[in-house]
Amino acid sequence: MIHFVLLISRQGKVRLMKWYSPYTQKERTKVIQELSGLVLTRGPKLCNFVEWRGLKICQSLFCMCIDQDDNELEILEIIHHFVEILDQHFGSVCELDLIFNFHKAYYILDELLIAGELQELSKKTVARLIAAQDSLVEAVKEEQSSISTIIAQATK
Repeated sequence: MIHFVLLISRQGKVRLMKWYSPYTQKERTKVIQELSGLVLTRGPKLCNFVEWRGLKICQSLFCMCIDQDDNELEILEIIHHFVEILDQHFGSVCELDLIFNFHKAYYILDELLIAGELQELSKKTVARLIAAQDSLVEAVKEEQSSISTIIAQATK
């Protein structure tokens, strides 16, 4: 089971975090401080897996905390799968895409993982669901703008 997912920038800022295990806000802050110090100071030639508090941290671009007996390579594959879908959606995803479109990044993550377990393997299915969500958002925006126009005309 995945306990949490973190994306920490090289400057130590959290760009994305999703918690699947219950942590208080104080514990979350402490975890982020510990892991940012641990992950950012590691050399590039060191192993991508770190034992931490009886759990394992799998890190590449993202950090995922898993149980001690979970398969690390599977988690790295999930991270890679997530990044491929982000690349497909944003076209060569970068940190700014995640900053300004964080809601889409969370939506994509929610399509892949539910309750800390992998839910969807198909990139096509995830892309189709994202496109459907985008079209719903556009429809609501158009509806709101038409309502605003009607109200503006009525108040003249």
